[in-house]
Amino acid sequence: MNTSNIILQAKQISIGYAHKKEQNIVASGIDLTLEKGKLVALIGANGIGKSTLLRTITGIQKTISGTVFLNEKDIHHMNTLALAKNLSLVLTEKLPPSNLSVFELVALGRQPYTNWIGTLTEEDITKVNEALVLTQIEHLASKKHFEISDGQLQKVLVARALAQDTPLIILDEPTTHLDLLHKVALFKLLKKLTKETQKCILFSTHDIDLAIQLSDEMIIMTPETVVQDQPCNLISKGSFNSLFKDEHIVFDATKGKFVIS
Repeated sequence: MNTSNIILQAKQISIGYAHKKEQNIVASGIDLTLEKGKLVALIGANGIGKSTLLRTITGIQKTISGTVFLNEKDIHHMNTLALAKNLSLVLTEKLPPSNLSVFELVALGRQPYTNWIGTLTEEDITKVNEALVLTQIEHLASKKHFEISDGQLQKVLVARALAQDTPLIILDEPTTHLDLLHKVALFKLLKKLTKETQKCILFSTHDIDLAIQLSDEMIIMTPETVVQDQPCNLISKGSFNSLFKDEHIVFDATKGKFVIS
């Protein structure tokens, strides 16, 4: 591993919630490494703690123990502006009502760089246009965000993260409301972006079969462990076998996907 390619490292972290004197630990002893140019999928059963892990490695939530380093700095010692220049987030919540056009929504990604009244410079406008071109939505620039489809809106949110120009983009369940065609299109777009921009993109997903086919690496959360590796290595180690506690859902290593027995 080339250490100069490392963007984020989690070292022996425990994640969960501290409430008064009690600690509710969701998972512990987690080591993760996110590198430039990699598309990384985070998978696990519902309620296993994927969102807690994402909130912890993005600095929204404190670790119970261990440290998360973002570009070699402890994430909890970084101010909001430094974080916003190193890390962009695409969350699942609905957008608040507004009259913003697609261009204006993508331009919100430039907030860490604009002056206090939010005026866009020529460089900001260039970055926004580059993001629109990279995500192939420049034809939607003047549309209002509520006039476009869910699949198009998901691309707009990815474009906003690209305009923010951070080495790391993290997406929480980006394909949730999309049909198969748009899921595949979004996965392929994320894959293309990691290659073209050399950013690292980490996303959580329930679309495991697609993630196996298109991700460079995967992080698997089970009640026992959190492991990170290339999909082919995870298949050969049998890591997918313990993902679901149901005898009727089994992982077929020869096909590289889950089957119903």
